[in-house]
Amino acid sequence: MKLNKILEGLEYKADNLDLNAEIEDIIYNSKFAKENTMFVCIKGFQADGHKYAKNSYEKGVRVFVVQKVIDLPEDACLIYVEDTRRFLALASAAFFGHPAKELTTVALTGTKGKTSTSFMLKNIFEDAGKKVGVMGTTGIFYDDVVIHSDNSTPESYEIQKHFRSMVDRGVDVAILEATSQGFMLHRTDGILFDYGVFTNLSPDHIGGNEHKDFDDYLNCKRVLFTQTKQGFANIDSKYYHAMTEGAVCPIKTYGFNEKADFVATNPVFSAGENQLKTAFDCLEAGQTFTVSLNIPGMFSVYNALSAIAVAREYGISYDIIEKALKRTFVKGRMELIPDTGNFTVIIDYAHNELSVQSLFDTIKLYNPKKITVVFGCGGNRSRLRRSGMGEIVAKNADFAYITSDNPRYESVADIINDILEGMDKENDRHKVILDRKEAIEYALDRAEEGEVILIIGKGHQLYEEVEGVKHPFDERAIVLEHLASKN
Repeated sequence: MKLNKILEGLEYKADNLDLNAEIEDIIYNSKFAKENTMFVCIKGFQADGHKYAKNSYEKGVRVFVVQKVIDLPEDACLIYVEDTRRFLALASAAFFGHPAKELTTVALTGTKGKTSTSFMLKNIFEDAGKKVGVMGTTGIFYDDVVIHSDNSTPESYEIQKHFRSMVDRGVDVAILEATSQGFMLHRTDGILFDYGVFTNLSPDHIGGNEHKDFDDYLNCKRVLFTQTKQGFANIDSKYYHAMTEGAVCPIKTYGFNEKADFVATNPVFSAGENQLKTAFDCLEAGQTFTVSLNIPGMFSVYNALSAIAVAREYGISYDIIEKALKRTFVKGRMELIPDTGNFTVIIDYAHNELSVQSLFDTIKLYNPKKITVVFGCGGNRSRLRRSGMGEIVAKNADFAYITSDNPRYESVADIINDILEGMDKENDRHKVILDRKEAIEYALDRAEEGEVILIIGKGHQLYEEVEGVKHPFDERAIVLEHLASKN
């Protein structure tokens, strides 16, 4: 593609600009540098791409996009922009031919519920005969493509690249988890979504390399309703008005509030056949429609409502929606491990105060005899989350095993000390076991009839990250293998 096509409509200044230069790819990592590529220098949390410009030049790159002055030979083209991250998003959209315009796009934002809702929608659209792509926390999925992603919202170039691939493979609907950091880092810039969904909000991702405060977190989230054609929002959220303030699109609502466009009533929570089940009635414009889910809890009702709202706006029938929701299962989200005998083991991704509290609220609906929790907190993430999770676990669990959970570059012992700040250290209802596998097996060995063991924090993840290395770690296999060894 000619450089002038990529730069069309963008604001920039340049030295030694050749608009007819042929650009074969856009890169933002110097390890992919080669001739006829354009290197966008991004300042990240760990490294600054501007420092790698000379190395990229030596590999043949001659076109550089920068947001500060750098020293390169005279034959290098330097394109100066205010924000290279925003430039990357807009340039990538142009380079791949604005593929979002050829798809029906759905963006989901909120502290909790994005992943579950995305797979509910995936099933609904597929049952309606559509080919669907999903990008989110658990990875990137479409056609025969299955890719692990480190970010729930991938980098802007990756989004546009996969959108183009989806179009080329005949995908009709693309569903994207749109995180606060995704908005903050301009990963979704240049996309006008067909549908945007707000699930819920609570303080999270605050501190360190994340958001400076809750207002910043909120403000990033509500960017969604400035770049979508039709919005859907949880009217029961206390942040509903704050989230929808400044929206430039029409907003439809869902929740238990009778003023909502999609109203949930008569929730029923039942247990049986090693399953915790949920059912409710959905009211829309005078019609009543009964929904059955094999995913437990009140949050599942909200997630299903948001999926119903999008599907109905698209024109999908209630019959298709009901059947699709009933078969929805999301790995690592309230996932019940089969064949555990007279007690229940659940794996869940809950890793902040809201999600942990909602998990307890959900389990208590089913009246377990005892709730045991195996949990830790991630390293190099908000320290505020640790004491908050400790406090919530102390208030709700009968017993807790505090252990490792992706310590990254921090000491497990230091992280656990932060967790203990939120717990009553003098009580005897917790035990520290640094090794996570050992903690899981210890809990299983002491399980009682009617007990629910919650293994939380990792969910779908199949690794334990220590000092930058991701070691294989499959909690499902650990549980099943340990129980099998005892039979």
